[in-house]
Amino acid sequence: MFGIGGPELVIILVVALIVIGPQKLPQMMRSLGKGLAEFKRMGNDVKSTLDMEVDRAESEARKREVDAELARRKEAAKQAEEEPVSAEKASTESEPATETASAPGPESSGEGEKEKA
Repeated sequence: MFGIGGPELVIILVVALIVIGPQKLPQMMRSLGKGLAEFKRMGNDVKSTLDMEVDRAESEARKREVDAELARRKEAAKQAEEEPVSAEKASTESEPATETASAPGPESSGEGEKEKA
C-alpha cells in the first residue's frame, strides 16, 4: 500500500488504540474506510472522464482527417471529370473549324467558276 508492512501496521494500530481509545477506534476505522472508498471513487471518476475526453478528441481528429480526405478525393474526382470534358471541348472545337475551313473552299471556288461561266 504505502510501503507499510505487517509489523508497521500493527504498531500503528496499537498507538491508535492507545491514543483514540477502544470505543472510538471502530468508528474512526469506518470513517477512514469510507474516506478511502470515496477517494478511490473520485479517482475512478476523474480517470473515466479523462478517458472519455481523450476518446472524444481522438474521434474528432479522425473525423477531421476523414473529412479532409473526402474533400481531397472529391476535388480530385471533379478535376478528373473536368479534364476529359475540356479535352472533348477542345477536340470538338477543332473539328468543326477544320470542316468549316475546308468546306467553304470548294464551294467558293465552285461558285466562282459558275459566275465566270
